Amino acid sequence: MNKKYDAIIIGAGVIGCPIAYELSKMGYKTLNVDKLPDAGEGSTAGSCAIVRAHYSTADGVAMAYEGFKYWLNWENYLDNVKDEKGLAKYMNTGSLLLKSQGHDWKKVQKNYDEVGVQYEEWDNDKIKKMVPVADLHEFWPVTRPEDPAFYNEPVKELEGGIFCPEGGYVNDPALSAHNIMRAAEAKGAQFLFNAEVVDIRSENKKVTGITLKDGTQIDAGIVVNVGGPHSFKINKMAEGVWEGCNIKTKALRHEVMYCPSPDDYDYLNDGYHMSDGDIGCYVRPEVGNTFLIGSEDPDCDPQEWVDPDTFYAGKGGHGKDNVLSEEQWKAQCYRLGKRIPSLQVPNQPKGVVDLYDCSDDWIPVYDKSDLPGYYMAIGTSGNQYKNAPVVGHMMAQLIDACEKGMDHDKEPMQYKFKYTDRSTDVGFFSRKREINYNSSFSVNG
Repeated sequence: MNKKYDAIIIGAGVIGCPIAYELSKMGYKTLNVDKLPDAGEGSTAGSCAIVRAHYSTADGVAMAYEGFKYWLNWENYLDNVKDEKGLAKYMNTGSLLLKSQGHDWKKVQKNYDEVGVQYEEWDNDKIKKMVPVADLHEFWPVTRPEDPAFYNEPVKELEGGIFCPEGGYVNDPALSAHNIMRAAEAKGAQFLFNAEVVDIRSENKKVTGITLKDGTQIDAGIVVNVGGPHSFKINKMAEGVWEGCNIKTKALRHEVMYCPSPDDYDYLNDGYHMSDGDIGCYVRPEVGNTFLIGSEDPDCDPQEWVDPDTFYAGKGGHGKDNVLSEEQWKAQCYRLGKRIPSLQVPNQPKGVVDLYDCSDDWIPVYDKSDLPGYYMAIGTSGNQYKNAPVVGHMMAQLIDACEKGMDHDKEPMQYKFKYTDRSTDVGFFSRKREINYNSSFSVNG
């Protein structure tokens, strides 16, 4: 391993790898550093890897819709580079957003129209035909099983749904990051694993490199923080960066549950990704004809902010952070049981616990910093997996422009999407922005 690079990227997950890939294609000599043994083994591995376009802002919708094009043409994106582990697969099931009080679906529909997202409006008869196991009664407001109101009988039905045919999910999120790593390596990128960053070095108000836990110093004029749930800790290592961010990040514990599909419903092959604000859950198919169930962070679900180092130290060991809680398992599975009355809720919790890297408004920070040469792709808030290839290209463009003298704070870069006829103001993702109250303040973005 060399000790000097053009750019060091801290993190080798599904966003860190695309940044390396795109910078390498531009001629930058890059090194990704990750404390784990392989690409995609951090929070990427715990991602539900859902690809959908419904966001609360037009910019969010536009980026996600652009992301569809990368996932639909995965091998082309990888420049047909092979991976000894095989290739991740995009499962283009389609994505159904139920019209409910739990989603501002009229705003979503307006954003779809503005961006040009293809969608269909489904009435309840259509939904019942396509999802025959669904009970379309309205169960709002979202409650938990310990609340007596949870068992109130519904009196009316939902208003239908909005179906986006290009949505779905990626079957193996960790593998997708590994695929991009191999593509980046083919362009000259290097990766260093089992290596923990403990310091961001700088001289004369300019970043100069990193120091690893074993004392190794690696030099670079560019350092990119893509540290996921550790992003806030990494920002605090760099001179003036934490203080210069109006939008901060922190780590949120999150649980995802598995429930077998009803015997008479082939959810794996016939089902859709579905976002259901009426019960505060989202679902997608999983292997074994299983529902994967996540919380959409309704007000009744508690938020548990954690120290990411303590959390991951407990993984596979004695730490309780990584153990599914019975309370949240019941909340998510029982709520879905209202929508799918024949759902086979297991006797014991089964699922995944991992961390979101949350920003103050649940919208990411894709930006430079107050320390020249130091950049951030952080605060992904559980909803940016789908955007990863787009973010990689956008961040590479931003880094290159700033290094060539562009004042992004004064005149934010306008990023032109590769596949859709639209541009976005990258200042939307600024560290200096005020909290965006158009956000859902949830995993929905």
